Amino acid sequence: MPPCRPPAPAWHTAPVTTTEPSSISITPEQLPALRRRTTAVLIASQILGGLGVATGIALAAVLAQEVSGTEALSGLAPTATVAGTAILSMPLAALMTRRGRRPGLVLAYAIGALGAGVVVLAASIGNFPLLLIGMAGFGAASSANLQARFAAADLAEPQHRARAISNVVWATTIGAVFGPNIAAPAGRSVSGLGIPEASGAFLWAAGVFVVSAVLVAVLLRPDPLLAARALEPEAEGSPQSRSLRAGLAAVAASPKARLALVTVAVSHTAMVSIMSMTPVDLGHHGADIDLIGLVISGHIAGMYAFSPVMGRLSDRLGRLSVIALAVSLLAVAALLAGTAGPNHTQTAIGLFVLGLGWSAGLVSGSALLTDSVPQPARAAAQGLSDLTMNTAAGLGGAAAGLIVAQASYGWLNLIAAVLLLPLAALAVLTPLRSRRAKETPDAAN
Repeated sequence: MPPCRPPAPAWHTAPVTTTEPSSISITPEQLPALRRRTTAVLIASQILGGLGVATGIALAAVLAQEVSGTEALSGLAPTATVAGTAILSMPLAALMTRRGRRPGLVLAYAIGALGAGVVVLAASIGNFPLLLIGMAGFGAASSANLQARFAAADLAEPQHRARAISNVVWATTIGAVFGPNIAAPAGRSVSGLGIPEASGAFLWAAGVFVVSAVLVAVLLRPDPLLAARALEPEAEGSPQSRSLRAGLAAVAASPKARLALVTVAVSHTAMVSIMSMTPVDLGHHGADIDLIGLVISGHIAGMYAFSPVMGRLSDRLGRLSVIALAVSLLAVAALLAGTAGPNHTQTAIGLFVLGLGWSAGLVSGSALLTDSVPQPARAAAQGLSDLTMNTAAGLGGAAAGLIVAQASYGWLNLIAAVLLLPLAALAVLTPLRSRRAKETPDAAN
């Protein structure tokens, strides 16, 4: 497939200011240092946020099964987390559009901490509906982690945008890989407090999210989104051009933006559906909590550790080529995991490849979306992307528990693989539609 690389920008040569809530003045000479500082803060918050999210997610389905008393409802806990992430995506995007990345990230981590606390309370009193409410709030921390990748792209040069996104995604590796492995120690640490062992991970996660919120509030200055607008005042536009409606219109007008949206949504749905039910399937085949933690750690390593590779491939070979790679990896993962049965090693390999496919889809899709919409509408379009991906994944996660209960884990993987077919077709057709739109400009309107 042909590369999809945007041209390099011409940065301004004089200080500029912005009329946003916090006035910012930046020179081109200050820009490299600002990029490094912003990236460092985002990396630190991603390490902590990834630790908290992964620690809880590793036991979400297990805790739901304990509280509800039935396996059929076990998939609703991770689903509630994804639903919370989706529900909060657009309000957070609206806040970021008006006020910048920092307020949105801080609020998301704060809601995540509150949600984790509610999960602990619900598990203690055995209230399943309250557990789902807490898991939805917990999902806000995932929203913060996802939005951080776009914060990294705000100040990046277009030809290095995928790499900037992937570097922040990679930072989640450290916390995310260790998270599932500390789930068991976290559970043991609360054994004398009279709360279920599986809820200990959420108690730890609440503390981690509070630290993340403080870190971002204090150190993410100046705000990267407001700084990017200050550097491109001629692209600033009116408040209407930065509205959520404008973001939707920008995506609808661009074939590549639509492909980006579908790529991220399908990749995330396939990953969440398979990953959320893997601990339950492993339990059916004799795996204990420590082995489950190792398998999920390997999966998360695939998701995040190789994201810089996906970013550099996306910048060098083009976004479309890496989208094709994502489809291939996700299909192989479904085959391996779906046919593993009691072979825990094959399941672990399948989950690792599943993480690689997710990484390729997320990085290339996020970069393509940012490339394909005007600067004023980007924050809104990015929020729409997270809403779409998490809504789709939420529905997939809800269905996953029912599919496994009524059919099997193998059928779940087969259905996830079938979801990849429309994405593959769209990836083939999009370059043709883009060329046709360029040849007949009226057709794009």
